[in-house]
Amino acid sequence: MFSLAQYEAVIGEIERGTKTFEARLAEVIPAADSASSQWYVAEVLGELLQWIARETVELGTEILNFILDVFKGTTAPIFMFMDAYKWMDLKAAANGVSADITTQNLVIDNSDWSGKGREAYLGAAAAQSAAAGRIGSIAKTTSDNLMLCAGAGLAFYIVVAGVIAKLIAEVVAATTAISTAVFSAVGAMIFLESGAVNTMAIATAVGVLAAFLGTQVNALITLHGEAVDPISFPNGVWPNSNSAQYNDGTVKDGDADWSLKD
Repeated sequence: MFSLAQYEAVIGEIERGTKTFEARLAEVIPAADSASSQWYVAEVLGELLQWIARETVELGTEILNFILDVFKGTTAPIFMFMDAYKWMDLKAAANGVSADITTQNLVIDNSDWSGKGREAYLGAAAAQSAAAGRIGSIAKTTSDNLMLCAGAGLAFYIVVAGVIAKLIAEVVAATTAISTAVFSAVGAMIFLESGAVNTMAIATAVGVLAAFLGTQVNALITLHGEAVDPISFPNGVWPNSNSAQYNDGTVKDGDADWSLKD
């Protein structure tokens, strides 16, 4: 289920998180330089801390760029949600037309209107009612698919937000370990050890999202096939949205759409 308010909150959290993560990465190498310059830190340990710091920043930058890459698609779920809303409006309008022009609603008791003209009109109206109902059904299914896609986008970015929060905590822990110098090498490795896991978490989420969206694309292709299928519509075409096809007002010249025959 997609919530626009929740989605905007998650996106805001990611935006703040990426900026915080970038700022924390900028603190790693200065912390290593400061620690390795202390008199009590052996040269070999200082070089190790600086190597860990450089590797941490390099890996962190790669992960950050990866996150910023997937972040480029954040507007898509919002547009999907908006389009789903519009398709539901279309569904309501089409179903309203379908209900209004049913034979039952068009037949008036004790009416003076009778004969072949009345029968032809009601026959045409029944077909148009069914066609309008078909449009309503297609609109609803399209809206449902768009909402599912928007919801999948929300779930994906929730995963991304969680990974960023974990990355920030780990790079802060690594920087703290580097700064202490004493017994810091093992603690400083925390980011390097978990970086691949965090990257894999996002990559897996990307794969799941791509597979889901692929399924939805197939569903929308099927919907397109139903929309252009002439079987569901009168005379094999979508119902006309205006009365242009009935502009011949004569009734007895033998060539009008509404021509009467004796």
